[in-house]
Amino acid sequence: QVQLVESGGGLVQAGGSLRLSCAVSGGTFSSYAMGWFRQAPGKERDFVAAIRRSGGTTYYTDSVKGRFTISRDNARNTVSLQMNSLKPEDTAVYYCAGRLNTYVGLNLMSPISYDYWGQGTQVTVSS
Repeated sequence: QVQLVESGGGLVQAGGSLRLSCAVSGGTFSSYAMGWFRQAPGKERDFVAAIRRSGGTTYYTDSVKGRFTISRDNARNTVSLQMNSLKPEDTAVYYCAGRLNTYVGLNLMSPISYDYWGQGTQVTVSS
């Protein structure tokens, strides 16, 4: 059974940084494309960033480009999200997601493309 466990959330002032990590167990991590999504109260779950299996291709939503960096360590079965220059509008629960058996044309920016999800970690950015 595949499990995803996020860590690293917390409270930070605007302009600060946080690093989220997601540890994956129960599967062959290098076979999964991985993504980060976030959900603010009363809103839908939105795409933040994704990374393909090899780590050579990454995707970001426009609002985080230049501030957030997604990376993966296939030897340690982890995917990370480095978040810099945080803004109050980045406040949300952040979820890690995994997708097995990707194919050309699969939309990794859509939550319905993912098979597995973590429980989420809260990120709160104060102004």
